[in-house]
Amino acid sequence: EVQLAESGGGLVLTGGSLRLSCAAIGFTFDDYATGWFRQAPGKEREGVSCISTGDGNTYYADSVKGRFTISSDNAKNTVYLQMNSLTPDDTAVYFCAADFPGDCSSWYLRHRYGIDYWGNGTLVTVSS
Repeated sequence: EVQLAESGGGLVLTGGSLRLSCAAIGFTFDDYATGWFRQAPGKEREGVSCISTGDGNTYYADSVKGRFTISSDNAKNTVYLQMNSLTPDDTAVYFCAADFPGDCSSWYLRHRYGIDYWGNGTLVTVSS
């Protein structure tokens, strides 16, 4: 069975940090762009960050640049999102995603055109 297994969400105070993990089960990330979307209540899902596991190129939404870092461990078939300096605006359900082809082009709105694999989502709540 093919799936993306996420972990690492939770409750944190403003200014705190969390690390999300996404492990691919049943396939490898080699040919996929992999990353994270988030969806806050009443808002559209948005692409937050992406990594091309082939060449390591990355994408970050403007709202998270300088605070979030995406990385991958190809040996573990796992992608991570380190989130620092969190604010209440970062509160959302975060979804791991993997999509072919393997570049991160148009990641911000890529979900509108279909994503190959989605995780179930993990809730991140930032309290003030």
